[in-house]
Formats: sequence, structure tokens, C-alpha cells
Amino acid sequence: MLAIDNLTSRYGRIEVLHGVSCEVEQGEIVTLVGSNGAGKSTLLRAVSGVQPVASGTIRLDGQTINTLSAHARVARGIAQVPEGRQVFSPLSVQDNLRLGAYRRRDAEVASDLDKIYATFPALADKRGIAAGSLSGGQQQILAIGRALMTRPKLLLLDEPSMGLAPLLVDQIFGIIADLKKSGLTVLLVEQNAYAALAIADRGYVMETGRIIMSGSGASLLDDERVRLTYLGVESLPA
Repeated sequence: MLAIDNLTSRYGRIEVLHGVSCEVEQGEIVTLVGSNGAGKSTLLRAVSGVQPVASGTIRLDGQTINTLSAHARVARGIAQVPEGRQVFSPLSVQDNLRLGAYRRRDAEVASDLDKIYATFPALADKRGIAAGSLSGGQQQILAIGRALMTRPKLLLLDEPSMGLAPLLVDQIFGIIADLKKSGLTVLLVEQNAYAALAIADRGYVMETGRIIMSGSGASLLDDERVRLTYLGVESLPA
């Protein structure tokens, strides 16, 4: 579904992605792991059209999308849940969800809204209150729901567990696993490498703007270098 080939990107004159190549097959969860500043979020932003590309290609379903605007990529089926959630705090939960469907003109927006509420009952109970008054976990669920209102085929998730308590982290990763079961394709950036690789079909390890390792989620979890560098453990729990 997504193929990235020899991608470079810059902030001003500073190159931050150095010839990155990776791919995501339809129906997969693929995770990017690495330390802060490795370029993971920049790569997601390049895919969604927020970050300019200096060279290389990004293909969605075989079609090059480098020159497409961010909103045109949404129309093609890419939706991003940004780092820090970035909900519209003064607006109601329902208005945040409806903004996810801003480009849609079909008659199924209302029914999709009902599906979001059925999937995430915590949002249904709070649909009329300001999004800024929600807990961190509820805001993350709202941000995911808002992205789903675009009817994406590829969901980009940037640090969905950031700042959440462990129980809420488990809930968020359960939601991500359920999204895959529904047929959605997910590209996930996550500092919690253990949780991300545990649900991923495949993973890529990034360092200083380059991909240095790739493999199945299970094989990366079992790799000694990944365990020591990104998991902080010598062996996994039994």
C-alpha cells in the first residue's frame, strides 16, 4: 500500500532524513522505533504531506504522491493522528469528530459518527462537552476517532501512548490492534518500543535519519541490540 524509496527531507539546510526506504503492506501494522530525534515523526509528516520532501518517492497504491497537498492525501486515504493529540480544545467532542469529515460530502457522515460512538462509548457519554476537558486518554481516543471519520485506508499514528498511564496505554494499543482486525492499515511511531513491536507485523529501527534494521515485530523484540538499546532489558519477560 505504501512504498517509500530513498527519501530525504530537510529543515532549512539541515538534512534530517537520509535516503529512507520502507514499505507497508495492506492490512499490516508497521512500527517505527528509535530514540528521540531519529526522524520517525518527520517521516510520518512527510507521508502525510506536512513535511516537504527534498528527494526520493512516496507511493500510495503504486501512485507517486510527493507533489500532492496534505488535504489531497487525506482524499486519497491517508489520515494522521498527530503527536500530542492536538484536539480542538474549545470545541465539543462531536464537533471535533465532525471536523474529521470536513472534506466529505456523502450521506454517511452521520452513520459513521454513530459508529465512532458505538466503538468508543466514553466519547458518546461526553459528546457535548469541550474536548479540552477530557482526560489525556480520552483525548487520544478522540484524536483517533477524528482520523477515522476521514474513512482512511492508511492510518498514521504518532506517539499515541505519550503521557498516558500504563492502563490507558494498554487500552490504546488494544484499540490499535482492533483497528487492524477491521482491515485498517497502520503505520505507527512509538517510544514504547515493547508495546509497539508486540502488536506489529513488522518494524523498522531508525537512528539519526536512517533505517538501520528491519524485521518482523517478534524478531526485533528478540534481537539483543534492540532489547538493550530500545527496551532497556537483556531479556523479555517470560
